[in-house]
Amino acid sequence: MLLKKQTVWLLTMLSLVVVLSVYYITSPEPNQGNLATVDEQEEQTVTEEQKETTESQDGETVISGVASDEQFEALRLNLEDQRSEMKEEYQEIVASTDLPVEQRNDAYEKMKELDSVSQKESVLETLIKTMGYEDALVRADGEKVRVTVKAKEHSAAEANEIIQMVRNELGSLQAVAVTFQPEK
Repeated sequence: MLLKKQTVWLLTMLSLVVVLSVYYITSPEPNQGNLATVDEQEEQTVTEEQKETTESQDGETVISGVASDEQFEALRLNLEDQRSEMKEEYQEIVASTDLPVEQRNDAYEKMKELDSVSQKESVLETLIKTMGYEDALVRADGEKVRVTVKAKEHSAAEANEIIQMVRNELGSLQAVAVTFQPEK
């Protein structure tokens, strides 16, 4: 049985796409060695408002750099850890040759969705910060989105504006809850 040239060409291209996709998914992520230097630079740029001044028993002034958003950072790190574990599980499923193609495709789609949601969350956090707030934390879990904002003052109009922004970015079917946390 002879195959037509077009069929052979199509099968060759499809197999190439599959091989490249598997390679891309299973390849190690790029080195993120610059994170330590970024963290050190951020620690050095602590503003005078965030520094706490006390006097010791000797009468000397001691300055301790206590960041007011440690709780936000801890929540972000926890969320990143959970998502990276889920992503690793999905990568194992995609790399497995024992599983059906449908299950591997579902895992790949879920991996892409995780990346997309993470990116949208960071965009929303940046947009909320540009509205004049000190910090913001956006957590999207399925159909629920929780937004926590550090603000000196807050109003229902500001909360509605944030809710509208989240719905524009993530979709109007999302249930959005906005919580304001007072600045210290």
